[in-house]
Amino acid sequence: MTSQPDATGGSAGPRRSHNGLVPGPPTGKGLAIAKLGLWGSTVIGLASTAPVYSLVATLGFVVAAVGAQAPIAFIIAFVPMLFIAFAYRELNNRVPDCGTTFTWATKAFGPILGWMGGWGVAIAGIIVLANLSQVAGTYLWLLIGDGSLADNPWVVTATGVVFIAAMTYVSYRGVELGERIQNILLIIQYVALALFVVAAIWKISTGQAETGATPELSWFNPFAFESYSGFIEAVLLCLFIYWGWDTCLALNEETKDPKRIPGRAAVLTCIVLVGTYVAVTVAAMAYAGLGDSGVGLGNPDNQDDIFLVLRDPLLGPLGFVLVIAVLVSAVSSTQTTILPTARGTLAMAVYKALPHAFENVHPKFKTPSFSTLMMGIAATVYYVGMTLISDNILQDSILSLGLAIAFYYAITGFACVWFFRRELTRSARDLWFKGIFPLLGALMLTYAFVQSLIDMWDVDYGYTTLLGVGGAFVIGVGSLLLGVVLMVVWSRFGEARPFFRGEALNEDTEVLVPEDEYGLERSVDGGLTSGGAW
Repeated sequence: MTSQPDATGGSAGPRRSHNGLVPGPPTGKGLAIAKLGLWGSTVIGLASTAPVYSLVATLGFVVAAVGAQAPIAFIIAFVPMLFIAFAYRELNNRVPDCGTTFTWATKAFGPILGWMGGWGVAIAGIIVLANLSQVAGTYLWLLIGDGSLADNPWVVTATGVVFIAAMTYVSYRGVELGERIQNILLIIQYVALALFVVAAIWKISTGQAETGATPELSWFNPFAFESYSGFIEAVLLCLFIYWGWDTCLALNEETKDPKRIPGRAAVLTCIVLVGTYVAVTVAAMAYAGLGDSGVGLGNPDNQDDIFLVLRDPLLGPLGFVLVIAVLVSAVSSTQTTILPTARGTLAMAVYKALPHAFENVHPKFKTPSFSTLMMGIAATVYYVGMTLISDNILQDSILSLGLAIAFYYAITGFACVWFFRRELTRSARDLWFKGIFPLLGALMLTYAFVQSLIDMWDVDYGYTTLLGVGGAFVIGVGSLLLGVVLMVVWSRFGEARPFFRGEALNEDTEVLVPEDEYGLERSVDGGLTSGGAW
């Protein structure tokens, strides 16, 4: 029987019991074992994207950018997401590590780009948590009384902080509790979306959609865009609403089949999302039309929140369901956003890329305790700090979010190609799924990153002007440069030297994956073996 290396590179030793093995410390990072199946992973991936809130935040602006071509814009934006999902799947199959982008980029390109990839994941999570908590606070108070408290920034901010604290606690208590809660919250979201689509179809079929537009095949014509700049703007907006599916991969070490389930869940999540977004978009366009007055989707006054505009004429007394759905969507995504960032910083600490404290795992709940708490604290400080400075700056920081997302997704795509470079000629499947698709996805997102920089430079972009350029540009680039500063500072500490010398994590480092309760590791085919590698 073979001995298994422990998390520090030593040996956990052989284990024996009534079946020849005895319980012992896992060879992984101490996270819970075999808690999520394909359903649970997919639910968490969907919840992390916040489908209802994402539609609320982007649908009106996409229609403003491209008009009737909104449905095809959602489909085109889906393509790079699917290609990057393939990259995540292939990398996870070989290296099922909860550090995801950080671990894979370090193995492919070395410690500097790996560290920055990990930072991209973390800073995106912190920024979006501020936005999600604000949305949750606003929509909660829209449901209470006359809704006037939703306009009180201090009440909304305090409520948002409570939501962050509550979801941090849920994440701290364990992935199983989070999965049960997410099942309920996701059902609420999809019931509301189904109600929206069915009500739209009913009113259209009964002639009650006075301003509606008859669905046409031209809505799905990728060559019918009237403006190239509008097309690019719409696709960039759509990229944001797909973000979050990679949460499935960050929970890979806690799934029942870490090599297969997370990748499958990620791809399945993307497919479900594109179907959801296109169906709701077509229903909204067919019911409300594209006019620039009334409930028309082309009305500038409706762009911020199409659902609030359509809830009463479409659903009547059931309009509150859409408000609840947006609230639930934001709360749901708050919890699932904490999960990947906490596990990412846990992995970084295990490989000496962050201080040892981030490596702590709760002995009972098997969650990254310190990392989870720090995520909640960092998001709270950022949210309150930005609110105190200016709500406009907070909104610009949210607009800048696409930079961090495109940054670390592109790094992952390039890392996949380089990591598997010696295998690309083995078969057609390897060439396409480990090479061509990830490369195309990475190039598309690199273009999105550069185009976003150009757009954000304009002083008219967003809500503020800082240093003579758009505030979103300054905040987006500044947040990434802050990562460079923190990386340089940490590299000066003795504890960090093994990582930055390429000793703690490199191309040949064995992934620190967990074993089951009795030291039995899962085999490649999903079975169990008594020791040895997957």
